[in-house]
Amino acid sequence: MPKRKKHPRLPNGFGQIRYLGKNRRNPYGVYPPAKEEYDNGQKKPPRALCYVNDWMIGFAVLTAYRAGTYTSGMESDLSELNVKESSSELIQRILADYNQNRNKEKTEENSITFAELYQKYFHWKFEGKRVYSQASIDSSKAGFKNCSSIHDKKLSEITYEMTQEILDKSPLKHSSLELICQCLKQAFRYAVAQGYIERNPTELLKINIEDDDEHGTPFTNEDLKILWKYQKEEISQLLLIMCYSGFRVGELKVIEVDLKENCFRGGLKTRTSKERIVPIHSAIVPIVKKRIKKDGCLMQMSYNDLRSSLAQYLAGIGIDRHTSHDCRHTFSKLCEEFEVKENDRKRMLGHKFNDVTNSIYGHRDLEHLRLEIEKIKV
Repeated sequence: MPKRKKHPRLPNGFGQIRYLGKNRRNPYGVYPPAKEEYDNGQKKPPRALCYVNDWMIGFAVLTAYRAGTYTSGMESDLSELNVKESSSELIQRILADYNQNRNKEKTEENSITFAELYQKYFHWKFEGKRVYSQASIDSSKAGFKNCSSIHDKKLSEITYEMTQEILDKSPLKHSSLELICQCLKQAFRYAVAQGYIERNPTELLKINIEDDDEHGTPFTNEDLKILWKYQKEEISQLLLIMCYSGFRVGELKVIEVDLKENCFRGGLKTRTSKERIVPIHSAIVPIVKKRIKKDGCLMQMSYNDLRSSLAQYLAGIGIDRHTSHDCRHTFSKLCEEFEVKENDRKRMLGHKFNDVTNSIYGHRDLEHLRLEIEKIKV
């Protein structure tokens, strides 16, 4: 059985001609370059421009597509012109012309500045069909504003060292550095996907300071008594769950609630936080069960709704101003007060161990952790 003829490898960004099998009248699928992405960054497979009976016809279609002259049905006209009899020299000449034009396009694309790139990226992400919150839009703009040192630099001039220097020299807090880092990584990932650059200078970008977002003021014992007094109200319930588990408010929507084992699993931010298991303290088991039975989840309201109503709610029941993150500090304080083992407190808070002994060889099962968390008395 004769082997199929090998054809020249097409350049990156040219498109694809796929052989789909011999039992087809038109066995070659002609596909344009993939440009759209899923949320995880993978390319969406593009729909075929057409199906043809000869590779050379497909090549001519892609060439016309790249030149902006392709029209639906052109492949039928090309078949009549017997394109398959074109010589290999024609293929090489067309490819050479393409590469020359593509190099010219790249030179023009690389001449755009980071500020111009960000405008294209912003339009693509925030002005499409998907609706983003105003907080997400403002966060992106804040991240862009704080990397002004590269606003006017051409994409071809921007290096990893430049982007890392922005983070290392910034006096801002960790939370603001996260916005800068996110903005840079997403904008340059967009640049690569669009073919403006071939190499992403932000792949190794990282924040080199400790996360300083953990500062806060714990609820006092008197405050906790008031929250227990109003435990039938939704906000008090949410605060109590966080005070006796150590979870962040955002984690209430993502953690797994296992009522058979009476524990929470999961978290956000770091690997150790995402992998943690926290026993449900016996005092909050009834509250957790009620919330699951009523809403099917721990937290039905949005984070923004809770944040906007929290100060007024606390003032109304006689508690000084607190943030939801203060619940995490309250849990840490309770662990200290009731002499929960330090390593177990770190495990339940999802904190990373800095020593090899605990980070690699430290293992505690659920029942051991339950004995520790039940030391906390209400």
